[in-house]
Amino acid sequence: MAASREKVCVTGGSGFIGSWLVRLLLDRGYAVNATVQNTQDDRETKHLEALDGAATHLRLFQIDLLDPPSIVAAVHGVSGVFHLASPCIIDRVHDPEAQLIDPAVKGTLNVLRAAHDGGVRRVVVTSSISAIVPSPGWPADAVKDESCWADLDYCRQNGLWYPASKTMAEKAAWEFSKENGLDVVVLNPGTVMGHIIPPSINASMLMLLRLLQGCTEQYKDLYMGAVHVKDVALSHILLYENPAASGRHLCVEGIVHFSDFALKVAELYPEYNVPKFPKDTQPGLLRAQNASKKLINLGMQFLPMEQIIKDSVESLRSKGAAEPSAK
Repeated sequence: MAASREKVCVTGGSGFIGSWLVRLLLDRGYAVNATVQNTQDDRETKHLEALDGAATHLRLFQIDLLDPPSIVAAVHGVSGVFHLASPCIIDRVHDPEAQLIDPAVKGTLNVLRAAHDGGVRRVVVTSSISAIVPSPGWPADAVKDESCWADLDYCRQNGLWYPASKTMAEKAAWEFSKENGLDVVVLNPGTVMGHIIPPSINASMLMLLRLLQGCTEQYKDLYMGAVHVKDVALSHILLYENPAASGRHLCVEGIVHFSDFALKVAELYPEYNVPKFPKDTQPGLLRAQNASKKLINLGMQFLPMEQIIKDSVESLRSKGAAEPSAK
C-alpha cells in the first residue's frame, strides 16, 4: 500500500491505459491528478469520475502538451508523474510533425521539465514497442530486447510516423534525464488489449476488431506481441514503486508473430471470419516466451495470450462492436 494519499499525476488519464492506471492507483491509496484534453467532454471525464475513490481523491486537469503552464498546474505538488499522453495515429497521417512528432517529443520534454522544476521524485514514461520495432538491421539470430531501437531512417522512408514519434520522444526523454538528473524509467508496452474502460475504442483494439472483421493487413512493422491493459497499468506502478527499476522495460506477454496472434483468435472464435496468414509474417522477429525479463525479475506476472484475447473480444462485444458476420 502506498503512503497515505501520496499524490501522483497521470497524463493522458482518460485513455485506454491511462484509465486503468488511474483506477489501480486509486485502489492502492494514491491521490491522482489526471490530465485530459477537454474537461468539458463527457467522453473523457465520466468514466474517470465513476471510478471508486474518484469523488474524493481524483482531480482532472485540462492540459495541452504544447502549453507548459497547463502542465505545471497538473504536476504541482505531486511526488511522481506517469507520462502517457501522446497521440496514437496509425492511419491518416497528413502532417507528421503537427499530428505526431511535436506533441510526442515537445510534449514529453514539457512534462519532464515541469516534473524537474516541481521536484518530482520519479517519472515513468510510457514509450512503446514501436520504439523497438521496426528495426530491420537487428541481428537475425538475436531476440529483440531493450537494447534494440527502431530505425528512424526506415520509419521515415516508409511513412511509419507513429514509431518515429515514439522513438524520438523516448530518446529525448533519456537525454533530458541525463542532462538534468531527473529520475526517469521507461515502459515499452506491446499491442495493448483487454477490457476497455473509456467509451471509445483505441487503436490497438481497432486492430483486433479489423482482424475479426476479416482484414488481411499484417502489421508487420508495428507488431511484436500483445499485453493485457491491466498488466500494463500494473507495470507502471511497479516501475514507480520499485527503486531498483531503471532503464527501459519491454512489456509483452511474449514475442510472437502477428500470424500467431491471428491463429489464436481464429481458434478461440471460429464464428468470425479471421483471415489466415503465412506462419512467419515477420521475418527477422524471433519468438520468445519470457521477453519481458526485466519486469518479470521485478515481480511482474503476465496474463497469457488466450486471456488477453478473450477479455478483448468480450469487451468489444459489450460495446456492440464485434458482432460475428455470417460465413
